[in-house]
Amino acid sequence: MERKQLVREVDEILNTYCKGCFIKSHFRKTRGKKYAHQFCIRQCTVGEQLKKYGDQLS
Repeated sequence: MERKQLVREVDEILNTYCKGCFIKSHFRKTRGKKYAHQFCIRQCTVGEQLKKYGDQLS
């Protein structure tokens, strides 16, 4: 896949699923920013997809 297309898809995923995510905002309030970020990367299915795109970009 072309680099520009990957960046567009990542941006679309972030805007669709991550912007205003209730789970992330809940964890930020209750457990802190670091925990919420780690949850998004390691346990959230959207975060896993974003990680795959990131690997393709690098």
